[in-house]
Amino acid sequence: MKGSPVPPAPSGEIVQLGIVGVLLLLILFYGATMWMSVSISRKKENADDYMTAGNKIGFGVSAASMTATWIWASSMYASVTAGYTYGVSGPIHYGLWGALMILFIYPFGKRIRKVAPRAHTLAEVMYARHGRSSQLMLAGSNVLGSVISLTSNFIAGGAIIAMLSPLNFGHGILIIAAGVLMYTLWSGFRASVLTDFAQVVAMLGAAVIIIPAVFLLAGGPSIFAEGVAAGHVTPQQESFFSSDAFMNQGAPYIAAVLAYAIGNQTIAQRLFAVREDLIKPTFITATIGYGATVIGIGMLGVMALYLGVEPMGGDVNNLMPQMVGTYLPVALVALAFIMIIGSLSSTADSDLAALSSIVMTDIYGQSVGRKNVNPKLMILIGRLTMIVATGLALYFATAKFNILDLLVFVGALWGCLVFPVIASFYWKKVTNKAFTLSVIAALVVFLPVRFTLIPITGAWALVVELLAIIGVGVVLGIMSFGFFGKRVAVIVGVVSILAVLPFGFGYLRDFETLSGSLVAYSVSFLVCYLLSFRSTQNFDFSSIRKVTGDFDDETLTADEDIDLPGATAAVGRSTDS
Repeated sequence: MKGSPVPPAPSGEIVQLGIVGVLLLLILFYGATMWMSVSISRKKENADDYMTAGNKIGFGVSAASMTATWIWASSMYASVTAGYTYGVSGPIHYGLWGALMILFIYPFGKRIRKVAPRAHTLAEVMYARHGRSSQLMLAGSNVLGSVISLTSNFIAGGAIIAMLSPLNFGHGILIIAAGVLMYTLWSGFRASVLTDFAQVVAMLGAAVIIIPAVFLLAGGPSIFAEGVAAGHVTPQQESFFSSDAFMNQGAPYIAAVLAYAIGNQTIAQRLFAVREDLIKPTFITATIGYGATVIGIGMLGVMALYLGVEPMGGDVNNLMPQMVGTYLPVALVALAFIMIIGSLSSTADSDLAALSSIVMTDIYGQSVGRKNVNPKLMILIGRLTMIVATGLALYFATAKFNILDLLVFVGALWGCLVFPVIASFYWKKVTNKAFTLSVIAALVVFLPVRFTLIPITGAWALVVELLAIIGVGVVLGIMSFGFFGKRVAVIVGVVSILAVLPFGFGYLRDFETLSGSLVAYSVSFLVCYLLSFRSTQNFDFSSIRKVTGDFDDETLTADEDIDLPGATAAVGRSTDS
């Protein structure tokens, strides 16, 4: 009923935009991004600019691009789910830790850019540091991860189009895939970062309007008192300091996002593209933008919890469009639609750009040698990679593969890689053998823990918990190392282990997701350290500059940075244009 804070039953109608309305919004959105992409196109494309935009992106575009890439459709849906599942602390544990992980990247990013200022991928740097096996581990995990991420974004797009219009899921994923591929294919990474600016403005603007509007139209502050009185929430869900939320949501997410931040090519690509002296302000700005947006959107889930809303079809992923379609007028539903399409497109184009860079650099470039690369063929390979990846993602989206299991697997692989990758940029003693075996060992131990292939009982449970306790020290030590150096990192790591030791045994075994992630960190650390500390290797980091670098002789020579305003002119300028 109008004015009532009580939502309609799950079978109640939600606002739909209609076929014409949805198509007009999609044409407007993807037409604008295509126009931006065409405006920066050049008659003779540069292979390095296609991958990293000349390593000179300015502050405005780089900060917007990092924010937009980190805010993907799944993060919006997951934050809403966290709010609905764990109450008021759910979105905080999701958004805050994700935001802080962006911040934790920048000190490592500065070191990475110092030793490899003109690299294109982290795998390329690992090739220069260790050799082929380490490179293939990073490149392979990123290919799989980006295809899965692309699939997830297509699924989110298809679902929102199916819910808010008469079009079905199949129509939705085809439209999203075609729209993203169309503008990214044209100018590669340059198109991705420039369109990210417009997409993040649309997302942030929509969030500022939509969240308060749903809150007020759903009943305002009274929904909280009425939700408690109706018994819709538990004491844990009411608490800002919920231990349930921290152990099941916050703690596993800290470990997972740290792995994502260090291992993922979509983030590394932006790190290599931004002007080196702008790394710190870029990541700080993205930290604030991501945290505020994702935590705010998660409050839709909190509102749904207090209102007693039942997710349509029993699927919590329907909560965000369900809340929007239930309480907002059609104009604001259209705005929310653009917000979601912008979030998934900004990450989908980043996945395409990342995949093309990996194939261009780590498969083609390194196989023929940097001096023997054909830039035209390289760009063609990059574009063909985008087309193939889009086709694979569409197939996975319709074949109903278990995306969650695949994401867990890829996330674990990145968790296994975090310590070896970071150590390889600082410690001269780390060998290729130590890197490779530490990742393999961590993965071998992780899988039975995460999927309980071996029951976590008896002696095995004690081993898992001991490794998980060590993993706590490794994660917190890595975070401390970036900002405060080795001595503080060791102190923080040891103190963390000692602090968790009294209650870790007999307790951590009940949290498979958290224990699995921590085990991946601890095993990779232990194996990598034990195989390296007696090594006689004394690696010369300056040699990385000689192995990595530009593939194309035609490089960006203008002094102007890629930024807004004036981004269109600067991003497309080269010696041949």
